[in-house]
Order: sequence, then structure tokens, then C-alpha cells
Amino acid sequence: MEELQELLYKYLNQSLVQIIISNPRNREVAGKIHLRPVLVKEELVFQASEYKEKKVYHKNLVREDAIQQVLCWLEEYRQLEVVSQLGQATVLISKKGKITVKEKKAPACVKQIDLSHNRKKKYILDPEKKVEFLVDLGVQTKEGKIVHAKYDNFRQINRFLEFIEDILPELPKDREVTILDFGCGKSYLTFAMYHYLKELKGYPVRIIGLDLKADVIEHCNELAEKYGYEGLKFFVGDIAQYEGVDAVDMVVTLHACDTATDYALDKAIKWGAKVILSVPCCQHELNKQISNELLQPVLKYGLIKERMAALLTDALRAEILESKGYQVQILEFIDMEHTPKNILIRGVKKGSEKDGTDYRKVMEFFGVSPTLETLQNGKDGQNA
Repeated sequence: MEELQELLYKYLNQSLVQIIISNPRNREVAGKIHLRPVLVKEELVFQASEYKEKKVYHKNLVREDAIQQVLCWLEEYRQLEVVSQLGQATVLISKKGKITVKEKKAPACVKQIDLSHNRKKKYILDPEKKVEFLVDLGVQTKEGKIVHAKYDNFRQINRFLEFIEDILPELPKDREVTILDFGCGKSYLTFAMYHYLKELKGYPVRIIGLDLKADVIEHCNELAEKYGYEGLKFFVGDIAQYEGVDAVDMVVTLHACDTATDYALDKAIKWGAKVILSVPCCQHELNKQISNELLQPVLKYGLIKERMAALLTDALRAEILESKGYQVQILEFIDMEHTPKNILIRGVKKGSEKDGTDYRKVMEFFGVSPTLETLQNGKDGQNA
């Protein structure tokens, strides 16, 4: 590894444009890793970005640590590429560990790079463009500037729209798309969803927002009318009892408390919703049920038990959706209140129903019976 170490000492400096580490030896590690120089408080560090599935993990490393980290990574990868103002290099590592290094001069097109740590983020909603509902919700000023204290709200809205952007190919554009938003609250995201799908993307949409707070629903309807959002309506109602539609294309449920999420998911499945976006909250149900003699030394700690139960709840929800023919991802969301409740379950209907034997074994192991399982399969455990 001495040859690699010398190479890294040569190129890991302010002249570096980027290092790309790729071709992993197994699927458990990130698909690729990028390394670039940045200035943080006038100190040169190297920002590493690990791309795993659809997530990116960042960390900043000082030069010595970055060199050692790259050497460690190369035990799991077969290729490294360096682009620098000083030159270019390619490193190939064979199955037997043979290292091949090829270097050449940097092309004339390689210029000084931007070392700023915070590059301008490209948002789906332009932060410099005035949007009426963002102004009324206090996220933008009347001049169309993002209110500093509301930037987290703006980032959350855009993050949510990114999730929707990913599933656009699943939504029909030749007919009206029906979307249900359960527990819509003040409807930051509901208005953003309508604005994005209808105004920016041209989808013929009908969005129904549902919440228990009558005053909030009244205000949301007033705003929808003010903006001319004819396809956006809000109603007072309970998730479990709502029967206002027969078929739905997409169901959204954000921070529905405890088993309210299960009722929303149950409705979505029975409606045959093509897409489900759910951010669960307050997963108390399984915390009261979970029991396993083997794990008792761990479960005796209340905080650990609570977090394990919350993760188990959402994992089982995802598995139940999978058994109903959904392709499911569990993604990280940006929470408006800065709580740990930042998991988003995204399901896209892709195929036929599957056997749920595996996740039922997990239920049996932990001694739990989630509400979604009961709603979908009945108390006798048989398909309805």
C-alpha cells in the first residue's frame, strides 16, 4: 500500500478536484464514494460522500485522516480515480490484490474548483421565486424571500417534493389523479404537492386533505379558494371512518399518531392506491406488546425498548405492504419539529400479493400483533 499512500499524499491537497472510489467487492458497502476538498472555517478538509442505495452520507476529514480512510476503503473497492490540477490517476486493484497505477497530465479544462463548503442547493421550489401559499404560511416574505426562521420548513417541503418527483412515472397523466392526504394539519405539504403536480408539472389532480381540527380545515379551504386551487378540498374527518372515495391513486399520511397510520395504510391498500407516502409518529402500540425472554436483558431498559418497538413497528408495516404487492423503501425525512420521527415509508404498487410467512415469524418472535396486520387479515389471521 506504500505506492497508494504516496499517490494520496501527492494529490490530497488544495489542487484536488475529486477522487472517486468505485467497483465495490460486495453489496454491503456504498456503491461509490466521492472525495473533494472544502474549506471549513478557513481550514482545508476533505468531504467524503458515500452513496448507498438512495442515500448519501457525508463526513469531513482532515488530510491525514482522509489518506488513512481512503486506504481502508480500498480494501473493499477495486478502482480509484483522481482528478487534480496536478494530474490524473487511475488505480485498479485485482482480486488477488495486485495494484496498477496509471498517471497522466491534467487536461487544460481542469480549472480551480470551488472550495466553499455550502454549495448552492438546487431546490424543486425556487427560493428566489414568490409562491403565494408560502407567503401566507409564513415561509416566505411578501417580497418572496425565505424567512430565515422558516428555512427548515422550506427544506422539508422540498424534500417531500423530491419523494413525489421520484414516483411521477407511476401516476397517470391522461386522467384525473386522486390523492388523499390524511392528517394534513396546516397543510404546508398539501399545498406544495398541489402546486408542484398541477402548476409546475401539469397533472390533472384532485387532492383531498383530511384532519380532525375544524378550524384548521376551514382556514385551509379559504386559502385553496384564494389561490384558485379548484382541485384541492379539505374536510373534517377521521382516517378510520372516511368513505368519501372509492378509488385513490396516492395516499399521503404525515405524522398520523400511533395506529392512525395503520388505518391510513389499510385504507390505501384496500383502495388499491398506486403510491403510498407515510411518515409515522408515536408508535406506542408494539411497545406495550413486545415481549421476548431472550431479549429481556435489553428490553428492560425503557428507552431502548421504546426505540426498538418504534423501528419494529415501521419495519413490519413495510413488510405487510410488501406482502400486498408494494415495492417499499424506508427513507429519511426532514422533520419540521426536529424529533427522531423522521422515517418515511414509500410504497409503490408493483406486483401481486406475496406470502407473509417471514414477517409473521418476526411477529411471533417479538410477541406482537400490529393493527395493520389485524385490519388486513382479520383476527383469525386469514385473508379477508
